[in-house]
Amino acid sequence: MSGPPNARKAGASPGTWVAVAAVLVFTLLPVWLMVSTAFNGRADAGSRTLWPQEWTLDNFAVVLGAGGFGRYLLNSLVVALGTVLAGALLALLAAVAVSRFRFRFRTSVLVMVLVIQMVPVEALVIPLFIQARGLGLLDSLFGLVVVYLAFSLPFAIWTLRGFVAAVPVELEEAAYLDGASWNRMFWSVLLPLVARGSSRRACSPSSPRGTSSSSR
Repeated sequence: MSGPPNARKAGASPGTWVAVAAVLVFTLLPVWLMVSTAFNGRADAGSRTLWPQEWTLDNFAVVLGAGGFGRYLLNSLVVALGTVLAGALLALLAAVAVSRFRFRFRTSVLVMVLVIQMVPVEALVIPLFIQARGLGLLDSLFGLVVVYLAFSLPFAIWTLRGFVAAVPVELEEAAYLDGASWNRMFWSVLLPLVARGSSRRACSPSSPRGTSSSSR
């Protein structure tokens, strides 16, 4: 008869440690190769040695100086920030439209959002290039932001739609009865609740807060 689980001898078998070591080597070896290659000197240029014969910082000086890495990094930051800010605003406005308003072809719009996500990116490269060339957006950061928005907006709209639908309409109606305008309701009521991402749990009648208030 075996003893209780707490009384059994704890510890991993040698095979477990060998498996863990193998996984660590398999995971960390590419990272180490990347780091060692970055510090390779001229003697190890183009080689795949695990330990360079000569460690140098000249590679970083060339990349940051003559390589123009700072300009490329700035371009990436501008495109990333522009895509995130514009995408969040446009996706939130579209999510509010499909969640709060009843209009014709509303279901068709939601279906089109899902269908766009199913189209492979490779199938859209040539049409996007032709459109960007026709609009004069080639070789511009703004054109790149527009392309990234075309790929990211459908998923963002579908995701934010769930958060907007989780916010009770009664909160907006109460703000409207108190004299708030539509802009005030959007920025002061709807946007903070959607931004927290926990509006369903915080505002649900079954939550502890709602239960305590109803019991009073």
